[in-house]
Formats: sequence, C-alpha cells, structure tokens
Amino acid sequence: MGVGDLAAILPRVLIVSRRTVRKNKFVDFVGEYHLDLIVNYGAVPVIVPRVTGVNMLLDSFEPIHGVLLCEGEDIDPSLYEADAFGLSLQELEEIRIQHASDTAIDKEKDAIELGLAKLCLERNIPYLGICRGSQILNVACGGTLYQDIGKELTKNVQENQRVMHIDYDNYDDHRHPVRILENTPLQKWFDESLEGGEKMQIMVNSYHHQGVKRLAQRFVPMAFAPDGLVEAFYDPDAYNPEEGKFIMGLQFHPERMRKPDNVEFDYPGCPSAYKEFVKAVVAYQKKLNKSINKSVSPRLDGEMERKRREIIKSFSLARSIYGGHGINPNSKDSELSVGAEFLESNTALSLQQEIRLQQMGATVRNASSYLEKLRVKREREKLARNMIAKMPLEQLQDLVAFYRMMAQICSEVLEKKLNSIAIVDDL
Repeated sequence: MGVGDLAAILPRVLIVSRRTVRKNKFVDFVGEYHLDLIVNYGAVPVIVPRVTGVNMLLDSFEPIHGVLLCEGEDIDPSLYEADAFGLSLQELEEIRIQHASDTAIDKEKDAIELGLAKLCLERNIPYLGICRGSQILNVACGGTLYQDIGKELTKNVQENQRVMHIDYDNYDDHRHPVRILENTPLQKWFDESLEGGEKMQIMVNSYHHQGVKRLAQRFVPMAFAPDGLVEAFYDPDAYNPEEGKFIMGLQFHPERMRKPDNVEFDYPGCPSAYKEFVKAVVAYQKKLNKSINKSVSPRLDGEMERKRREIIKSFSLARSIYGGHGINPNSKDSELSVGAEFLESNTALSLQQEIRLQQMGATVRNASSYLEKLRVKREREKLARNMIAKMPLEQLQDLVAFYRMMAQICSEVLEKKLNSIAIVDDL
C-alpha cells in the first residue's frame, strides 16, 4: 500500500497552530509531543494555521474526524462575560506584567478555535482540549474562566489549600497534586498509579494562570486541585471511544509529564487521553464513511417523488417570503401548507432533548415553537425597554448599582459553596 493510499484512509485530526515571532517574522508551530502521539496511535495531524480569515474557511479542511486544541494565549474575556468588578486596574496591570507572554489576546486564534469547538459540539466530532483547549471548550458551552487564578481564587482559600499553577523558574519540572474522582475516564487511565481512598491523586504539570471558574452545565468534573480548581472534565453523554464519542478537557499537559532528561512518562496513564481520543477519531471516521455510502438514496417511486417536489417548492416559497421578496400572486396557500405539515410531523423531540440541544449549541428542530418563544421574548424585551425608558436618571443609576451588587454577591456565594464542596470532598 502506497503513501497516497494511507493518506486516503487514515483519519484526520485538526490542530490549530500557535503564533510566535522569530527573527522579526511570525512563525506558526505546534508542540511535537502532540503530533507524535496522534501519529503513533493511527491518525494524521492536519495543522490549521493561525492566519487571518481561516475561521471563514474551515469547510476547506473537511473531512474532519477529530479536533485537538492545545496551548496558546489568554482567551478574550469578552467571549465569556468575565466579571472584572473584583479586579482593580492596578491588579489587571500586574497580571499583564507577570504573564506578559499569555495576556496578549489573539482574537484570530479565538475565532478559529471557537469555530472548531462549536463544529465538534454540533456534529459530535471527537474533541480533546489540552490547557487552553479545555478553556475554549468550556467557553464554547457557556462556561466562564478566572481571568487570573492568583488574584481571584488563591487569595480566597486557606493557606494549606493554595496551589502554584505556574512556576516560571521551574517551568517543565513543576508539579502539583490533583484529586481524581471515581468512576471517570481519568480514574480508569491512572488506576494503577492511585492508592484509593484519600490517595486518589497524581502529580500534574501546570503552565497556566487562568482556569475554569464556572463549569458549563453539560460537563462533569474528573479532577480538582487542592484549591478547588477544576483540572479535568468531560461530557459523559458524549464519551464512548469505541462508538466515536469523545468530548473532554484537561487543564494539565499529560503529553509533557515526563521524567527529567528522559522521554519516559511520569505515569503509565499519561498517554491514555491521546490513545482513547484517536480510538474515537477512528470510530467516528468509520461511521462517517458509512453514512456517506448510504447517502446515495434509492430511486423514489412516482408518488414519493411528487411529495418531495411539493415540499421543496413549499420551503422555496417560504424562503422567498422570509427574504422580503413577497409571495408570487400565482401561489396557493396549499403550497405553503405542505411545508408546514412536514415541520409539524417532524417535531418528535422531548423538552429534555430540546434543552440538551440548546446546551450543545445545536439548531432547534422544532421551528414553530422556537419562533413563538422568540416572539414572546421580543415582546417582553420591548415592554421592559419602554418601562425603563420612562425611569428618571437617578432611578436608572440605582437599578444598575443594585444588579451589579447582586452579581458580585452571587459570584461570592457561588465560590464559597464550591470551595465548601471541595473541602467536604477532601475530608
């Protein structure tokens, strides 16, 4: 079998490059450990360059069988509604100085990676997020981040629970403990290195000053640092590598957890995330190929073909009306009703499934009910705007101050509850 044949059958894993400056020119790169592991387990890494406009050309990288997103700069805080009220301008400046290499926002990389993450969530394409890649995944699903762990989290926990999440003086050799939760993929991978009971922990590397603040609703944590920070999470409903399902984020870098001056891993379970990810990628490719082969539809009989043409015409008329072109005077109401009946007969989703699809960022199939909800929402918003417009300036200022105070209180209470949960779990 030739190289061309292998390229045609091996699954493709997209990896977005990181940009740096070398000899006054931009250079795009990806860490070699990521590439080695992807290739060793049987997939082909396809590097997506961090170049302006690539986020509009993601279709050009099809077929996509898996996405691995890894290191990079801080994510633009405006993408996750960061609550900066707790940080002073001086603190923000201190963060920029201390973490100068990470705080330069790269909006182009953000756009590319969020686009790929949402594509994976919509299509159930296997996704593995390492470090920044885990943060991108959480943000794509509606979660938030600490803009700086030291300023926002560390100062609020007890001295014996504080963790150094980045050590510039001992960059690659720095480790801190994480507690692995039972009945998770992480426990399975590192099982032979865990003692059980209170010793369900391993030592991981750490290269970040940001991390998950509010974990998106669809995810379940797999590991915590002593300060309560989520170090690993996954979607249990989208995890079954044998069936091509894998959605996971790891804050640490298992591919770089190696002994000093040696390529040997710290633990036998370190490469397992990549192994299981590629297993899911291979399975997803097989499913995709089967669906493509089945997509060649059989010839329809006369009646079915007539029905198909009526439905297409109905949707075409509806699109014309929606686009503001008006309706053809020769068209009949019955021609539109065909499409309406088709939609009404294909609304078999339960409320729970509809909520689940919304969490995943998928398109809501129940178009009629969805549009009705939008209409009601717009009417409520219009009423609220009219009412607020009539308020005097002083009342508006009081209202804004009140909601800011409530947001701050909610944030503080949430952090305390999360910290108390982490403390109880440690006992």
